Amino acid sequence: MDVRQTISEIESCKAWLSLKYRLKSLTEDFTDRLFLTLFDSGTPVAENLESLEDEFEEILQLAGWKASPPCRKLWRTYLKELPGILRKLKLDANAIAEGDPASVSVEEVYLAYPGFYAIAIYRLAHPLHLYGVPLVPRLMTEYAHGKTGVDINPGAQIGLSFFIDHATGVVIGETAVIRDRVKIYQGVTLGALYVSKDLQQTKRHPTIENNVTIYANATILGGNTVIGANSVIGGNAWVTQSVPPNSKVYHNPEIHIKTEGNAL
Repeated sequence: MDVRQTISEIESCKAWLSLKYRLKSLTEDFTDRLFLTLFDSGTPVAENLESLEDEFEEILQLAGWKASPPCRKLWRTYLKELPGILRKLKLDANAIAEGDPASVSVEEVYLAYPGFYAIAIYRLAHPLHLYGVPLVPRLMTEYAHGKTGVDINPGAQIGLSFFIDHATGVVIGETAVIRDRVKIYQGVTLGALYVSKDLQQTKRHPTIENNVTIYANATILGGNTVIGANSVIGGNAWVTQSVPPNSKVYHNPEIHIKTEGNAL
């Protein structure tokens, strides 16, 4: 097989998809610049917002945005959402700072907590998901996923003062609903009972009501599963049915400890 034939076969294999990988890198650059514009004291807001408007138009065009309104009008709609998003993120950061004994300041939360970063990028991506923007909001949250190990689908609905502690391994599905003042730990999954393409337009992921704490590696599944307000879900619990308010759900493993001269 000569080089020309190899090239021809590679091009033929590529032809069935129209992938623009530049969209991925440009979206990541946009996400970084947006985050710095909103949080870094040394980054000028007005100047960067002008650059972000140009980047926004470019990535939406690459993503195939052909709907109304035009990109720049949509950007101005999105721009109006940013102060409200910042207010929500301030509540999230305060919830983390107040709820984690290891936290020494809110500044530490903004700079060093992967859970906060994942929540921030989710909140910035969520309005774009609601607008129906293709690919871009998912690329934003997947960028945060790669940095933090937290996988939040931009379609999830998340209330105020949300706290993800330690972060790594958290999965929050597209149709999950999380109310206010919810605290979850590493390894928590809010997922579907089973996967089937015909469920795409249905609620597949659980609802978590106010003031719920979910400890490490708990798994909560199903669109009809509701965790009632003020409940505690213990570590490693597997929950596939609703839990009344004010409940405590625990997984009780059998633990055997063998020491020298003491066989158990």
